[in-house]
Amino acid sequence: MSDHILVAVAWPYASADIHVGNITGSYLPADIFSRYQRLAGNHVLMVSGSDSHGTPVTVKADKEGSTPIEVYKRYHADFLTLFQKLGLTYDLFTTTHTNNHFKVAQSIFLALKENGYLYTKVEEQWFSESQNKFLPDRYVEGTCYICGYEKARGDQCDKCGSILDAHELINPRSKIDGATPILKKTEHFYLDLSKLEKPIVEFLESKQDSWRSNVVRQSLGWIKAEGLRGRPITRDLDWGIPVPINGWKGKCLYVWFEAVIGYLSAAIEWSQLTNNKDAWHSWWVDHNARTYYFIGKDNIPFHAIMWPAYLIGVEDQFEKIYEGKEGNFLNLPYDVPANEFMNLEGRKISGSANWGVWGLDFLSRYDPDPLRYYLTINMPESKDTDWDWADFLARNNNELVANWGNLANRVLSFAYKHWNGVVPTPGELRPADKEILTTIEHGFETVGNLINTIKLRPALNETMRLSSEVNKYLDQMAPWFEIKQDKEKAAKTIYTALQAIDSLKTLFAPFLPFSSEQLHKYMGYSQPLFGIQTTEIISDELNEHTVLRYLSEQSVGRWTPSQLLPGKPIQQPAPLFRKLDAKIVEEERARLNK
Repeated sequence: MSDHILVAVAWPYASADIHVGNITGSYLPADIFSRYQRLAGNHVLMVSGSDSHGTPVTVKADKEGSTPIEVYKRYHADFLTLFQKLGLTYDLFTTTHTNNHFKVAQSIFLALKENGYLYTKVEEQWFSESQNKFLPDRYVEGTCYICGYEKARGDQCDKCGSILDAHELINPRSKIDGATPILKKTEHFYLDLSKLEKPIVEFLESKQDSWRSNVVRQSLGWIKAEGLRGRPITRDLDWGIPVPINGWKGKCLYVWFEAVIGYLSAAIEWSQLTNNKDAWHSWWVDHNARTYYFIGKDNIPFHAIMWPAYLIGVEDQFEKIYEGKEGNFLNLPYDVPANEFMNLEGRKISGSANWGVWGLDFLSRYDPDPLRYYLTINMPESKDTDWDWADFLARNNNELVANWGNLANRVLSFAYKHWNGVVPTPGELRPADKEILTTIEHGFETVGNLINTIKLRPALNETMRLSSEVNKYLDQMAPWFEIKQDKEKAAKTIYTALQAIDSLKTLFAPFLPFSSEQLHKYMGYSQPLFGIQTTEIISDELNEHTVLRYLSEQSVGRWTPSQLLPGKPIQQPAPLFRKLDAKIVEEERARLNK
């Protein structure tokens, strides 16, 4: 029976280039997981988009002398290019600057208000006298009052991960001109999290045995240390989603509040694009569906505490307000598999210092599958990891090329040459042949279970180990010598190796889709393993926005061992991966910090 699985992927701020830490933190694991679930025959909906309204967008616009919409559209276009080149299979990658997202976010706001979870309060907020305007929290930096970090943002400390109250920052300063702002009174809506603390704690405690320990520990620890209290969800801004209440002109929904709603609004937009406006119910209302949120550890509180609070708080009011019909309860997160951070050559990645490996720049010189491989084999699933160029070189040459790539190329080349471009007829297989095929067949359960529980790094390690087992089998059987004495014995070996490679191709496919698809063609298949990606321009009342859509009709139900038929035509192969020269290590290190 097929399951409905929502894959909700962190929304990148449309104000900065994407680096390898971002990719391995959330985007790549989400794609690996989604590709596997599609191959396993499940109904996947993978959604995300550009976070267009964050204050980093307006900060960037101020620095450039441009406008927020110009900034967001430029970065959004780069994201679409990167994701296509990297092979990320979003069913929809959209943006928060759409009429649909405005309506959904405002409906969530009104549903929370209707159910008594919002209140208003006059508060003090940092105000720039030189700019004559209130400063969004990310326009203010200062010393964290919890850990003492001197470059904490007004809303969050990047060092200790705490969510902060901006007005409590020590030694605050404006990011615009460095001046010291003053506190000035203004009125805002608050989400009354204290009313939701009990169900949130119960929800998190129910996940202690199934979620990653860092997610539950950080979330419950934060609640127990500080308790849940009211948190402002509006700000004095002119770029964002207007507060849908009369008399609140000039105020918008706070980006931390509205961005996470994008997972729901993107699913609704996808339904509209597929001309089945209620299709999103299969992932959001059907309680048999499973919803996964792929994020970095800095976003844990927003996805494990805040977002569940909204979903509990709106109860059955959302659809009544959004569409004027009977409401439903929306699904809470099934899992929030947050990754730790990836550093670079022993230092934290920094855009301002140009200390990073940037996605599009990398792909201008290298192929996507080596990047996907290294970021998975080095994925920070349980602790921080480090990108090291020497390690990247070694992994590419010694593992991708020498192990898996060499196995596939030498067997297919040998078969193509000695059996006239067809799979040889083996006759009765020997015990050693059957044993290696049984080992590979068991890999579908082992690797599948690891991916299904989002242990992607061990899953790829196990797949590479299976490739090594086939190499050992070949070394033992030595068909290159067998063929000189007994071609029938060599046929058994090569047939067995081809069938093992055909299965390994599928096991590698979620991780290495480009080379797996190419190998799939070499093996003589006409139907692709996966579908295709397209970009579309969608008309919208706010603006025309470009979306990335993945069409996956042909990629369902292929997570099965090979049933390779003797006599099947194969193509003349070429190497799947490039061996890299050792000089790239110093060349790439020299590019850093320039």
